[in-house]
Amino acid sequence: MKIIEITSENFESEVLRSEIPVIVDFWAEWCGPCRMMAPVVDSLAEKYDGKIKVCKLNVDSEPEICGDYKIMSIPTVIRFTSGLADCVSVGLRSEEELISALSLEEFIK
Repeated sequence: MKIIEITSENFESEVLRSEIPVIVDFWAEWCGPCRMMAPVVDSLAEKYDGKIKVCKLNVDSEPEICGDYKIMSIPTVIRFTSGLADCVSVGLRSEEELISALSLEEFIK
């Protein structure tokens, strides 16, 4: 299980060109709910290892990407499939809520 740190340098290769679906956790160090959601994201990375790529993007370091995806609140988690942002979850969520919001059930099989 490896969570990939996303920057403007690797966003295209790791997220947009990924062969498998990608979830990107938009977060910040100073964000309490983001820190509370970190174990949920870690659990997803373990549970879906090899089926879904799990990434984190620090909003303070990458404002341009955040602007491109209209990130207004954090934590925000976006699922990308074939380079397209197709599911979004905003706010602190339990693991079950996040799985449902991002339609990840189909990848458990």
